[in-house]
Amino acid sequence: MGRFDNQTVLVTGGTGGQGASHVRAYHREGANVVIAATSEDRGRALAAELGERALFVRTDVTDEEDWRQAVAEAEGRFGPIGILVNNAGVQNPAMPIESLDRALWDRVLGINLTGSYLGIKTTTPSLRRNGGGVIVNIASTMGHAGTPMYAPYVASKWALRGLTRTAALELGRDGIRVNSIHPGVISTPLINEPIDGRPPIADFYSPAPFAVPRTGEPSDITSLLLHVTSADASFITGSEFVADGGLLLGPALPPDAAAA
Repeated sequence: MGRFDNQTVLVTGGTGGQGASHVRAYHREGANVVIAATSEDRGRALAAELGERALFVRTDVTDEEDWRQAVAEAEGRFGPIGILVNNAGVQNPAMPIESLDRALWDRVLGINLTGSYLGIKTTTPSLRRNGGGVIVNIASTMGHAGTPMYAPYVASKWALRGLTRTAALELGRDGIRVNSIHPGVISTPLINEPIDGRPPIADFYSPAPFAVPRTGEPSDITSLLLHVTSADASFITGSEFVADGGLLLGPALPPDAAAA
């Protein structure tokens, strides 16, 4: 028996580094998984790999009609949605605010923030038909501090915190819990690959000073996500879960320094 037997889980950005990890884990735990993403080749391949309890739905999270179609297809195949994971996100190339093009600003906020708003808006009726459920917004440690050169991403993740808490207050009496997870630096293409020809974040980030001196793996976030969306977390809503190896805490004491 899996923790999510017979539950329907929709994951946006479901073909990415973290998203595919989440999708596979829910599937292993018995869920019906809906892979919502823009990459048709990867989405269909992942659904085929997982088999009959997996459905790919091409979804641009900034398009409300795409969201409605995704919910309709999910319900038509598996029944009402029980868990929504707003995981889709993009990073901007490093640049100061004064050099930032408006179109890039709109794109980052559109995917990272508006996409989550549309997800909550369009899936809430399905979650109610399910008798309740869980929404998790994947935010970032950048939503807790200013970070030079990444204004659109930082702004979107700060705003996602407020959206999460407001939704938790609005939906709590419907039996719908809403929380956010704030990953640190996770080894995914978002971190490891260049953005618009500019060096990847991995080129200038080192985890060495921090309490857990390694880059995170998608499985680190997936494990937390499964707990937050499980019955074991039924008393938790409107909460923020940071998984960053101590990055926000700042540099840790070097080895053996505390014993000196």
